[in-house]
Amino acid sequence: MRSTRTTALLAAPLASLALLALAGCGGSAEDSEDGAGKPAAKPGATVSVRAADSSLGKILVDDSGRTLYGFTKDKPGASKCDADCVAVWPALTSAKDVKAGAGTDAALLKETKLGEGAEQAVYGDWPLYYYVGDATAGDVNGQGLDGEWFVIAADGKLIKKAS
Repeated sequence: MRSTRTTALLAAPLASLALLALAGCGGSAEDSEDGAGKPAAKPGATVSVRAADSSLGKILVDDSGRTLYGFTKDKPGASKCDADCVAVWPALTSAKDVKAGAGTDAALLKETKLGEGAEQAVYGDWPLYYYVGDATAGDVNGQGLDGEWFVIAADGKLIKKAS
């Protein structure tokens, strides 16, 4: 049996990590952060999805160069990522508009309604997510996690190779 002191020492970092993860997906768009400590999209802001070079080839990223992922359990255009999932894999949401940027196909970019008026960006059949374990632009630390999370290529297909 663990001592109370050991449990408290383990709980503090886990609580901090949970709060950091929730900062990327909770609250209003005006006062939240995007999971990497950067301000999230403001209401009415436009977010771009573009293609960028990576160790996996050309992949989808946002305006800041943060990698975007697809979840194999999602249905075409519909998220199956629950609240626990979103704490680690925040959705790319925008209160206003998501635009296709350089190297992407505008016909593949859509949005789907989430709760409370928010919309999640969808590219091809894949709702788009960030991974809280990616610290800087170009990181692909979420690639292949649990055999369910993969970066998305500019053609809208998941890239299922190792980085």
